Amino acid sequence: MKRNPLTIAIGALLLLIFALLLFTFQVRTTEVAVVTTFMKPTRSVPDPGLYFKLPWPIQRVFYFDKRVQNLEDKFSEDLTSDNINLMTSVYVGWRITDPQAFFPKFAGGSVAEAEKTLQSIIGNAKKGVVGQHPLSDFVSAEGAGARFSAIETEMLAAVRSQIQSSYGIQIDFLGIRKLGLPESVTQSVFDRMTSERQVLISKSQNEGEAEAQKIKSDADRRAAEMLAAAKGQALEIQGQGEAEAAKYLDTFKQNPALASFLFRLNAMEDSLKDRSTLIFDQQVPPFDLFQGHLTNGMAK
Repeated sequence: MKRNPLTIAIGALLLLIFALLLFTFQVRTTEVAVVTTFMKPTRSVPDPGLYFKLPWPIQRVFYFDKRVQNLEDKFSEDLTSDNINLMTSVYVGWRITDPQAFFPKFAGGSVAEAEKTLQSIIGNAKKGVVGQHPLSDFVSAEGAGARFSAIETEMLAAVRSQIQSSYGIQIDFLGIRKLGLPESVTQSVFDRMTSERQVLISKSQNEGEAEAQKIKSDADRRAAEMLAAAKGQALEIQGQGEAEAAKYLDTFKQNPALASFLFRLNAMEDSLKDRSTLIFDQQVPPFDLFQGHLTNGMAK
């Protein structure tokens, strides 16, 4: 009995496809895979492509999403370093980096089991970091006192330190999602924030008063320096005048009449400034200087 060549070709093709399905597997770009031999992980496949395997039940392939997965922990209550109950919630981004280690650690590679473990680790890390900071590092009356970035970095480092290499996962980022205060302590915290604000106001007032006093003291010091300098200059001028007067004193002592004449002449010169018109008595100094001149003129 002759067989149809088409039937033979189709049968051969089906056999080839069946063999490929039994002996090969494909990993997509968004996946990582682990190959198990009798359900024990023997090979990790982190890169996409077509790979060879032994048929089931000898070997099986388990696939995992290697993209970053987001996880938000519970909104839980922890105690700060200044004994204030603070409610916090954080989010993390994690991904599977080693499926061969991940598969046996979490009950056949269960993502749900991995997230339960992460929840516990995140809770412990968060509790430890919150306990090292006062409430003012999270909620500050100054507006710029909150240290979210530093606290998030501390939490991320604490979580990474607790993730063992045998877990086969990596934490890429962590951030604070929510902050809250229990109703029982809300009023006391508000009162404390008000007190902090009053301290800041008092500090600003004291600094302003101190600065004003400093400016006033500086102005008084400068005024005293200027007054002292002016007095010194006046005394210097006065001394120069007295020294200049002393030069002529001996001469005036030798000729009193000349001194009297010069003094009266200076006084008259001062009186005749600005084209003044004078009506005077010849008997009153310094106008008695005209007496001799007028008499001589009339005699002439």
